[in-house]
Amino acid sequence: MALTANQCNLLLDIFEPENIKSKTLEVISNDLNKKFQKTDHLKVGNCLVMLLQQNLLQEKDQRLAAITVLYELYRSEPLISNPFGSVFVQLLYPPEQHNTVGAPKLEYPGQLPKLTEAEKHFLCLLLSDVHRDSLLRRTGSQITNLDISPKSKSDFSALRLSLAEKLIELPHTSKSGIPVILSLPDKNQQKSTEEVYIRDIVNKLAAGENAPINKVYKPELVTLAPPLLNCQDELVWLNATNPKEHLVCYDATMCIPDIAGYEVRQLMNKAYKAALSLPQQQQLLGELEKDPKLVYHIGLTPQKLPELVENNPLIAIEVLLKLMQSKQITEYFSILVNMEMSLHSMEVVNRICASVYFQLHIHL
Repeated sequence: MALTANQCNLLLDIFEPENIKSKTLEVISNDLNKKFQKTDHLKVGNCLVMLLQQNLLQEKDQRLAAITVLYELYRSEPLISNPFGSVFVQLLYPPEQHNTVGAPKLEYPGQLPKLTEAEKHFLCLLLSDVHRDSLLRRTGSQITNLDISPKSKSDFSALRLSLAEKLIELPHTSKSGIPVILSLPDKNQQKSTEEVYIRDIVNKLAAGENAPINKVYKPELVTLAPPLLNCQDELVWLNATNPKEHLVCYDATMCIPDIAGYEVRQLMNKAYKAALSLPQQQQLLGELEKDPKLVYHIGLTPQKLPELVENNPLIAIEVLLKLMQSKQITEYFSILVNMEMSLHSMEVVNRICASVYFQLHIHL
């Protein structure tokens, strides 16, 4: 998630020293919003933070413009939701100011530049949204040259506390990471750097898919793979080197759709409601003859028997004969003899009595 080379050059064009000196902060912010979409705001902000950390914005005017843009990118959101809220806090309360007196100067990766009192006061007014419009109508030079002596400094303790709480919620590995871009500790380096050289540095650090700006050094969790648990009931996979040594028991009909059973059930559903045609009767009886066990899966219940008898007595006779070994045959017979007497019911009873050799409990 980084800018392209063209976007980096476009951003550097906006922050050129001559451009910054001649335009107000409001114009610079509006110019950036016109040239970058809202989806690129986070990339732009990350690039500006990197420019501040590496002292690639050497003029105070550029620095003020970058801070203003960082705030304006997410001005419509609460300050605690601004992804660069911690940057503002570090600019106002740098960690090195709490360093012990007499100790060496504290230096750390990603260190932000030290602001002057005028710059800090401007940032406080910006974050407090006090006189914002009048401030942004000025250029960076006008603000840095103002003799500002604030009577009272704004209190951002609530913001600092909220950011600290969010930091606590992060994983320890994330809090322990440092950026891979480290500044050379050359205290005698020249402050002036050629513009072409700066552009080359920015494009190498902040442009492209695998840009160093998105990389961090952080501890990695490296552990040994846990041993496998020995389980007595564990399924063992056999790799048969010689197929003839083992006979695999496999049901060849598994996962094959039961088309015949589906068609029989469809015909039975029709048989409950109306008389089947002769071809349909022959198809139904033929499938039941092929697979005698199919009769147990056609959806017939004792409660549906009267409907089948009235609409398709021949089908009812054949089905009952195939259900003779069923545990529910007594219930079927009970329903049959107790249903309302009709020509079809009498035909079914007579055929059943003629086909089997046992006495039905029929009360005449």
